[in-house]
Amino acid sequence: MGLLFSLSIMGTLLFLAVAAPLLSPHDPYLQDLANRLQSPVFLGGSWEHPLGTDHLGRDYLSRLLYGAQISLLIGFAAALISGLIGTTLGVLAGYFGGRVDLIVTFLINVRLAMPVVLVALALVALFGGSLLVVILVLGLLLWDRFAVVLRSATMQVRSMEYIAAGQILGTRLPRLLAKDVLPNIADSLIVIITLEMAHAIILEAALSFLGLGVQPPVPSWGLMISEGKEMLFFQPWLITIPGIALFVLVLAINMLGDGLRDVSAPEGRN
Repeated sequence: MGLLFSLSIMGTLLFLAVAAPLLSPHDPYLQDLANRLQSPVFLGGSWEHPLGTDHLGRDYLSRLLYGAQISLLIGFAAALISGLIGTTLGVLAGYFGGRVDLIVTFLINVRLAMPVVLVALALVALFGGSLLVVILVLGLLLWDRFAVVLRSATMQVRSMEYIAAGQILGTRLPRLLAKDVLPNIADSLIVIITLEMAHAIILEAALSFLGLGVQPPVPSWGLMISEGKEMLFFQPWLITIPGIALFVLVLAINMLGDGLRDVSAPEGRN
């Protein structure tokens, strides 16, 4: 049930993000100071701007739809980069063991010793805030969970008889890893990807809120929350609307990961 619910929410958000150019009533970057801080329609505003306008008169619904593109892009891209790094290290450490495992374990410990938010803030401040920089920084910082989980999963798979049979038959290592190891740890990999997607989206929102993530006028949800904090007591919907959107997206991704775990490993259900 949770899997179907999360899939429906994710499908809806993906559709809204992809169809943002068609669904947006206005240009998300177009400023209209004469119509700034208009209330949403459910607070007495007009249907011209269903979710109101921000402090520069930009349509809030349009910026919310385009902000979904930014959040999903950063989540997918950061999880892909960190997944490639962490999966490679974890599989190599779990399969070879010995010195390779010691080196990878040392790298994991070094990474875990670094606080993600502080390092991300320092790197983004050093190289400048942009969409590409945020994706690369998050992708290079979130690989440790992939490495830890897949190292353990690979160690379990390595002891299986079909791996020994492949080694005896002289199967080349790349083919053995691609055909026999990776498919049998794919369930763990998929679950970790969903968790790290949610983690990356939250971190991007935090960086943008602090002014060191995606830079204006890009419609990031974290940036929208940051821009609305000055009007918290007068126009609280400026924070509430993107905050709810961020909450729903992260909740859907986490529920998706939970549902995939139950499907792939039903014996671990609560």
